[in-house]
Amino acid sequence: MWKRQVLKPDDAKVVGDALQSVLVDLIDLSLLGKQAHWNLFGKDFLAVHEKLDEVVEAAREGSDAVAERMDQIGIPPDGRVSTVAEKSSLPKFPEKFVEVQDAVSQVCDALAVACRSLRDGQSKVAEPDSVTEDLLIGLSETFEEQLWMLQAIEGNNPN
Repeated sequence: MWKRQVLKPDDAKVVGDALQSVLVDLIDLSLLGKQAHWNLFGKDFLAVHEKLDEVVEAAREGSDAVAERMDQIGIPPDGRVSTVAEKSSLPKFPEKFVEVQDAVSQVCDALAVACRSLRDGQSKVAEPDSVTEDLLIGLSETFEEQLWMLQAIEGNNPN
């Protein structure tokens, strides 16, 4: 337990809870992205295969930044497999080979949920901790860009 906390205990609890929720979703996103990467087949395989690695890398870097922020405010991050499996809000990816378009669609669905989780976290931490809010805003930009790029592959017109 940290002896000196930067945030008041009530604020640290609010921020820690919001960050923990984002953390499990980003860890799950990295795993889901790898599952899609390994099990995809069909037209445009190589481009999507490589794009999924970008999503995975962004999710891994994002989860690390979130966990380190939790450490900074004295909240222990929980990235255990059992916690991620129990608490993630992302949809499950199938346990089979998946055609490229189906995989892209499913990863887009997961990215959309992760983006909502980040924005929900932003709204919860805005008042008690603008530093954490700034971190989540930056991560939102990253993952909304990833979603935009995959949606372009998916072929869904945003209008």
